[in-house]
Amino acid sequence: MAMSLGWHIILACFGVAFPTMIFVVHRRGIVRNDPVALGLARRWAKVSAVLFAIGAVSGTVLSFEMGLLWPGLMGPFGDVLGLPFAFEGLSFFVEAIFLGIYLYGWDRMPPRRHLMMLIPMAIAGVVGTFCVVAVNAWMNNPTGFTFVPATGTTPAQVTDVNPWRAMFNDGVWLQFAHMWVGAFMLVGFVVAGVYAAGMLKGRRDAHHRLGFTVPFVFASVASVLQPVIGHLLGLRLAETQPSKLAAFELATTTESPAPLRLGGLLIDGEVRWAFDIPRLGSIIARNSFTKGVQGLDTIPLEDQPPVNITHVAFQVMVAIGSLLLVAAVAFWFARWRGHDFTGNRWFLRFAVVAGPLAVVALECGWVATEVGRQPWTVWQVLRTEDAASMSSGLWWSYAVAFVVYVGMTVGAFIVLRSMARRWRAGDEELPAPYGPPAARPDERSRR
Repeated sequence: MAMSLGWHIILACFGVAFPTMIFVVHRRGIVRNDPVALGLARRWAKVSAVLFAIGAVSGTVLSFEMGLLWPGLMGPFGDVLGLPFAFEGLSFFVEAIFLGIYLYGWDRMPPRRHLMMLIPMAIAGVVGTFCVVAVNAWMNNPTGFTFVPATGTTPAQVTDVNPWRAMFNDGVWLQFAHMWVGAFMLVGFVVAGVYAAGMLKGRRDAHHRLGFTVPFVFASVASVLQPVIGHLLGLRLAETQPSKLAAFELATTTESPAPLRLGGLLIDGEVRWAFDIPRLGSIIARNSFTKGVQGLDTIPLEDQPPVNITHVAFQVMVAIGSLLLVAAVAFWFARWRGHDFTGNRWFLRFAVVAGPLAVVALECGWVATEVGRQPWTVWQVLRTEDAASMSSGLWWSYAVAFVVYVGMTVGAFIVLRSMARRWRAGDEELPAPYGPPAARPDERSRR
């Protein structure tokens, strides 16, 4: 499940953020009669179609894995989680329909009506992601049901189900906002990095400048907003999941005020190789100069998460996010002062690396969230050992899934590289399988 989610989440980010970026460049092309922007929108739409097709496969695998790998979760809690999963499926179909209309609507629909096809497509991507995040947020903030523990021969039961309350649980809005903004960071830096790589190779035409600037603007805004949302989300942990916060901060004992502990590992019950900044931990984690962070020594050992994995993943996420924030602010400050960093090869090299760094930050964020909740699948209700399947045949299914994901990764790389080469060679009209024939020039002029 970790492999599948870690792979699929990157494609989910493109489903959330890419349609908005395509809308911006397409609208610019219509309003300003800019052929460069229109060409960029057309290319990005085809890339989006490839990623959507691959995401459909990985999403289908995930839907099967929910039932196969987590019978202890989906059995008793299926009625609780069914609503967001149903909405996610509907959102997927809506997104697919309008993506198809948008792809095949070039030169066949009035320009502004064609542009509007991106709006339901973008909304559907956001709604689908919200539904999936709502399930994860519910695991962290379980509500909307009554859990009756097992007694004697009577198995545990889930009663008084309120799926709407479960879907719109106490933590869903901040967790979704964190994911939504993170998607724009990832996609913005990844797409900008592609054009930064082209600029490093001497392609400094209007196409590459616009292709870099638009996603970099989105990534810059997201990198500024993300620490604020993350801070608000983290403030809830002291009350809702103190063991996760203790692992984040590597707090072995309760300290008031708590230091900010940079680096370090917990080895044989002792923190080693850490650098402490006094009081800053309380300020960041509790919004207070005096409130402490509950220590791991107050939490039973069997209820503690894997501390080192949680701590390292959290700090890597924060470190990369801070680095990207500084880079984005520095770029726009320098541009405001009249210096264009897109002519600086060192900055372009960093922009190329920023995309993979954003991916690592997003993956580490999910590792911190999921591993930090352990040993619970549903916080304080269902332990992971009771939720997961114990079938001996799972290793075979894992091997098959691994081969499928490797194949999709290689296939996506080959297809996208082939498309890029043909575009550079001047072949703009890439054929689409089962698509309608391209409109003739006389038909385009009539429209």
